Amino acid sequence: MTSTRSKADLFNAMGIGPVWELREQDSLSKSGSVATEDREASEANLPDALSLESLREMVAACRKCGLCETRKQTVFADGIPHAPLMVVGEGPGVEEDASGLPFVGKSGQLLDRMLKAIGASRTSNTYIANVVKCHPPGNRNPEQAEIEQCSPYLLQQIKANQPKVLLLVGRFAIQTLLNTKKPVGELRGVVHQVPLDGLDIPAVVTYHPAYLLRRPEEKSKVWDDLLLLKQQGIV
Repeated sequence: MTSTRSKADLFNAMGIGPVWELREQDSLSKSGSVATEDREASEANLPDALSLESLREMVAACRKCGLCETRKQTVFADGIPHAPLMVVGEGPGVEEDASGLPFVGKSGQLLDRMLKAIGASRTSNTYIANVVKCHPPGNRNPEQAEIEQCSPYLLQQIKANQPKVLLLVGRFAIQTLLNTKKPVGELRGVVHQVPLDGLDIPAVVTYHPAYLLRRPEEKSKVWDDLLLLKQQGIV
């Protein structure tokens, strides 16, 4: 187990503050998430066994919703393809729209510190994507219709990447992949399962880094989530 001193070092790297011990997990209950038939229906318009590069090309040409009219470019992914850890966020912001990469602004810098605290990074063992691949104008939340049009790409992206575990950050990623309307706070602290094409992929949920920038007092909760994620053996 990680020592208190090393935990303090990790906390400093994340900019969190005091060391909090991970609360005892009485049971890492594994909740069912998305019905198989819902998955099949959402993917019905995409071919089977798409490669990540094929998906990237399809996303770049996509004009299924109005976000294609306002985007500068699509934002497909960053990190290491087929990495053991896959992070799923909500949607691109202004900086992501400009760069074509997810999590590149202040929230991305915080995400990188979070990953580093448990020995992960987008340059070594992590693959990063979003539910929505185009920037919603005005940094508004993605609309349900936009999520429904874009989520089949995400499901195929997860299948093609074959991660060992998912880290779902933010309400839209969590609710989309766990098929729930429950708030993040009620879903933390257990390992969920995302059933996908015969696979049950473990998933840990936590708050979005952009939310933590607004509510830094919640960072200690995220540390517990990161320790739970590390217990899944990604590093």
